[in-house]
Amino acid sequence: MKHKQGDRVTHPGRPEWGIGEVMKVELITRDGRPDRRVWIKFPNEGTKTVLASMAGLETIEKPIAQEAAERGTLLDREASQESGWLGAIAKSRPEEAMIAVPDRATDPFMAAGVRLKFIYGLYRFNKSGGSIIEWAIAQTGLDDPLARFNRHELEQFFDRWCWERDRVLARTIDEARKAGEPIDALLRDAPPAARRGLKKAAPAR
Repeated sequence: MKHKQGDRVTHPGRPEWGIGEVMKVELITRDGRPDRRVWIKFPNEGTKTVLASMAGLETIEKPIAQEAAERGTLLDREASQESGWLGAIAKSRPEEAMIAVPDRATDPFMAAGVRLKFIYGLYRFNKSGGSIIEWAIAQTGLDDPLARFNRHELEQFFDRWCWERDRVLARTIDEARKAGEPIDALLRDAPPAARRGLKKAAPAR
């Protein structure tokens, strides 16, 4: 994703940093491929510099009240089918957006081992009070997902998202093995939640 100065973003691997503001973006070349070095000011951590391709930054939309003032009501936005996460919801069922795993988890241009590390990070979410809200914020880009969905709906979406995440994990491990990638160390380092998810997705392992 092409981030620009002024964007509000979260770092999926460091949700505790809070919602940061992009201060500067520099185009670079890494391993022969174009990339972006991004400077972000986080409220809980200060300014951090990350590589866009590695960090998987997720853009946060403006607060609903501000969006409404600038572009009309939430219903107006959905009706107009504008781009972005809410636009996707307007064009399809909300659950399709809510249960989708991040693109980085399935990016065919990334090595399976790299994707595996990213997928492990998705297992930091659970159904506890704060964690499921953090997941919903990351999934929707909304500052307050409870303004769009009730708690019961979020829990239902989360259960289905977990199932999809487990399937992506199992599939990625299979791809890595077929490609001959050395993932034994990565498998040993899998968080307990990922191990449980793998058993659900592929019980014969």
